[in-house]
Parts: sequence; C-alpha cells; structure tokens
Amino acid sequence: MKSYEQYKRIVRFIFSASLVSAEMAMYWHVWLKYYNGLMEFPYNRTGNWLIVAVYGIFLIVFSMIYGGFRIGYLRIFNIIFSQTLVSGCANILMYLQITLLTKRFRNPVPLLIMTLGEIIFIALWSVICYRIYIKLYPPKKLLLIYGDHPVYSLMVKLYNRPDRYEIGELLPVTVGMEVIEQKVKLYEGVMICDIPSTIRNKILKYCYGEGIRTYTIPKISDIIIRSAESLHLFDTPLMLSRNQGLTIEQLAVKRTMDIIISITALVVLSPVFLVTALAIKLYDKGPVLFKQERCTKDGAVFSIYKFRSMVVDAEKGGKCIPATEDDPRITPVGKIIRKLRIDELPQFINILKGDMSVVGPRPERIEHVEIYTKEIPEFTYRMKVKGGLTGYAQVYGKYNTTAYDKLKLDLMYIQNYSIWLDIELIFKTIKILFIEDSTEGFSAEQSQAITREDFINGKTGESPAGLQDVLSDARRD
Repeated sequence: MKSYEQYKRIVRFIFSASLVSAEMAMYWHVWLKYYNGLMEFPYNRTGNWLIVAVYGIFLIVFSMIYGGFRIGYLRIFNIIFSQTLVSGCANILMYLQITLLTKRFRNPVPLLIMTLGEIIFIALWSVICYRIYIKLYPPKKLLLIYGDHPVYSLMVKLYNRPDRYEIGELLPVTVGMEVIEQKVKLYEGVMICDIPSTIRNKILKYCYGEGIRTYTIPKISDIIIRSAESLHLFDTPLMLSRNQGLTIEQLAVKRTMDIIISITALVVLSPVFLVTALAIKLYDKGPVLFKQERCTKDGAVFSIYKFRSMVVDAEKGGKCIPATEDDPRITPVGKIIRKLRIDELPQFINILKGDMSVVGPRPERIEHVEIYTKEIPEFTYRMKVKGGLTGYAQVYGKYNTTAYDKLKLDLMYIQNYSIWLDIELIFKTIKILFIEDSTEGFSAEQSQAITREDFINGKTGESPAGLQDVLSDARRD
C-alpha cells in the first residue's frame, strides 16, 4: 500500500473535483429551469457558465474554510457535516445573487430542494470516498517515543482514531539513541512526545536522513520559532521572532473589522436580544445582564457582559462556584440560552467598546490568571492580544483539551496572525456551535488538570491540590 502514498494528493483532488462537479451540475439545472428566465435579459450560454463558475468558486472557498475536502483526516460524519455547511453557505450566497439579478426576492423552494439533493449526494460521496481512501491508505503503524511526562490524554486521542494511527509500541527515551534507531526502522512513522530537545533533535535528524515521517508534539519555543522571519544579512541563516504581538497595521485592520462586525451583529440580532432580555426579566424580575471581571491584553481588566443564565447572586461574594451539568442555579431560561450560546451575545457590546476582539484568546477571570500564571509562567504570553469572543483554541480544541495545549493553540494564533485567519476562524465558529465537544475557554473541565500534563505527576487526570477551586463546567467560562 505504500506505493500509493505519492498519489495521495491526486486521489483527494479527484474526490473533491467529483463532488464540486456534481453540485455545479445540480445548480446548472436549477438556474436554467427556474431562475435564468426571470431576469429582464436572460443570460446566454457564456453568462450561464459564469454563474455556475461563481457557484463552484463558493463551494471551493467554503470547503477550504470548513475542511470539507479533508478525506482521511476527518471522520465520515464530520465530512458530511462540513460539506453540508459548505452547501448551505454557498446556496445562501447564490440566492442573494439571484435576488440581485432578478431585482426581487424569488421562490427559494427550488434551491431548498437542490440543497436536500446535495446533502443526500454528499452523504453517499463521503461514505464511498472514505472507504476507498482507507482501502488505499490504511492506518500507519507508529512508534511512540515519550519522556518523563505522562501521555495518557494523547494515547486516548490516538486510540480514538484507529482509522489514522496504530500505535505499535511505546518506547521511553531513556533506552538510548542506539535502541531508538533500531526500533524506528520497524515502523512507518514516529510520534515524538514532550522529550528533552537534545535527544529530540537527534531523533528528528535521524528520521529525516532515513526518510521516516515524524509527528512531533511542539513545545512553546517551537511555536515561536515556527513563525519566525528568515533573514539573509550574511551567509549564516537568521530566524527573527519579533515577539511584540500584532503590528500597528494589523491592529488597525483588526479593530476596523471588529467595529463593522459588532455593529452588524447588534443590529441583525437585536430581535434575539429583545426576546432574551424579556424572557430573563419576566422569569424572576432580576437584572438581564451578568457582569464579570476578566483580563485582556497586557493584563488589563474589564467587565465582560453576558445574558444572565443563573439565579441572582449565583456566585455570592464574587467567589467562583463551578457550574455542574444539572446545576440548580441555572434558570429554565438560562438552560435554553446556554444551550444555544445566546448568553454570549452581549459580548458584541464589549467588542464595540474595544474591551475585546471578535477573534482572540478567551479572556480569563483574574483569579484564574493568577493561578494559571503561577503553574504555567508562559500563560501571560497569550495576553499579547485582546481577548476574543471566539478563538483558535475554541475552534480546534475540545472539551478535554488540557490547559497547556489550549495555551499552545492560542500562541499559534498570535504567532501566525492574519486577517484571513480571523475570517476563517469566524466561519469555523459557526461549525463548532453545533458540535457538543467544542470548548469555550481555559477554565478546566471536571476531571482535567489545569496545568501541564507533567504536573499530573503520573496520575490519571486528578488536578493538584489547591487548584480545584478554579474548575468549571466543560462549556461555560
């Protein structure tokens, strides 16, 4: 099966092209039969081709955003879900285009029926392509090399993806380089966990020389170097890491985008704000908004706004009391708005005021920052930018992602920032709203350690003594 490895990109391209072509053909039929004739001057052959080409571009762009073409990486359900979002977003934009071309709102039923047909085709396509891909590219048998730190959470994640990886052997780094070199040759790849840099570099160089693929768990220093700029002032390569957060140009563009998005959201969602506020007020006559002190850029403190989902004075004296799944403090209205994430919407006010950004690391409570910083000194690195309503860790993390891994995800965002990345994360946030195991912030889960995995001291997920006070519900922060 290894002989097919070089054709992997071609195989994915064929799969992707077949789906896009089929969806374009469906739209071609719907456009010609139901909408083209409604224009004052219907398009001829060339105009129709351009319309369908635009639809194809939308499909490709949204597929890149939602990862709909990632056959072999995503599970079947996730592929179907991603491509369903792709189809929905593209069809909404095409309906708006139809409205502009025909100068009035038209009957959307043909597009809705087409969308249903596309979903059915997507499901069949996903199953068939996934099975062909797995047949061509079975899971790789890996050697996992680990150091002094526990790898329990990583092992659980790997065993949950038997379609991608098969751990053939666990090897402690203490066995020495000679044994490692012998073992590496027996496997298709090597998973390198958190081990000392000196031995890790030797393993990487050896695998590179032998043409053996490696999967490396990055350290924070790796993330910083990864985003460094190459300088060629003389014949010795230099890697420049500016380490100052965003540039003045990036800050200006990001702030402009925050203002536009927050104003648009507040206007468009005003009916939701009104209904939610009335429901909260009518239930117990208490305040509609809940305010809480949070830390943002450079440790600055601000009051974050949320719709109140708990009873009044749920946290007496300002003390953090972790929420539970069936917490009696959560009101009936609160259960609904928390489930739909409506309680977070008032943060658009914070964004408009400049306290937060649309995208960025989730702002943390002051007491949480103090404890996190004590146990993970690098925690302050994530405060080089404003806190955000959504972020890299929220999109790519899960409910059981360790705090240290979430920190790495936030640093990846800061170090690799671009406006396109912000736009991509905003669209991907729409996707995770419907996924149960998405995460919200650094607040640790019921059985998840707050600090680094190595702080667990070889135990199976128990948090260190004295840190239980900052545990909170898996999805609330």
